[in-house]
Amino acid sequence: MTSHDNDAFKPIATVDLAIFSLSPAGLSVLLVRRANAPFSGDWALPGGWIHIDEDADLEAAARRVLKEKTGVETPYLEQLQTTGSRTRDPRGWSISIVYIALLSADDVAERQGGMAGEAEWRPIGGEGVGLSLAFDHAALLKEALGRIRSKVEYSSLPGHLLPVHFTLSELQSVYETLLGRKLDKSAFRKRMAEADFLEPVEGEMRRASNRPAQMFRLKDAQSLALFDRTL
Repeated sequence: MTSHDNDAFKPIATVDLAIFSLSPAGLSVLLVRRANAPFSGDWALPGGWIHIDEDADLEAAARRVLKEKTGVETPYLEQLQTTGSRTRDPRGWSISIVYIALLSADDVAERQGGMAGEAEWRPIGGEGVGLSLAFDHAALLKEALGRIRSKVEYSSLPGHLLPVHFTLSELQSVYETLLGRKLDKSAFRKRMAEADFLEPVEGEMRRASNRPAQMFRLKDAQSLALFDRTL
């Protein structure tokens, strides 16, 4: 058996990313149109091969692919799952390590020129984007949405979708958008203070109809704060 024959039995190994941001339409996910077979011309989650000679570990591979597709280097990144089978890719046995990435409005605005060709932000509706996706990516997107929606109830996750500096009203609005319901203002602000994941931006205020609003930022832009109870 030749080395080429051995290669035929090696599984395809990739990282795929469900990359989310906020748009005027609400939560959106980044999709890319595939240029090559299989599924040429279809939309898919951004992804890429694992480079064994370059990527130190799985997260390094995910961050490299993220940089290649978006121009962004260090947003919030979380491993969602590992999936694999002989049927998910017509080229052969395939393994994918799936990550969730959250891009702030600042990231999207500043790095628009670094986006991969044939990439588009698509608004989320229900459990997907209303169109078929290549491979098993519709199922992967559904899993990613489930993870995000569950974590909104008990974590600082929505803060990672905002610009670097934001008001408490803006933060509450993102929570309400992701939860699909209104929150009591006083109770919300109390919970945010208890969770202790924000810090005021000294000397920075935003004009408001009544009085200037204090600007805040995340204490840690790469990890989540967990609440002791749900919202």
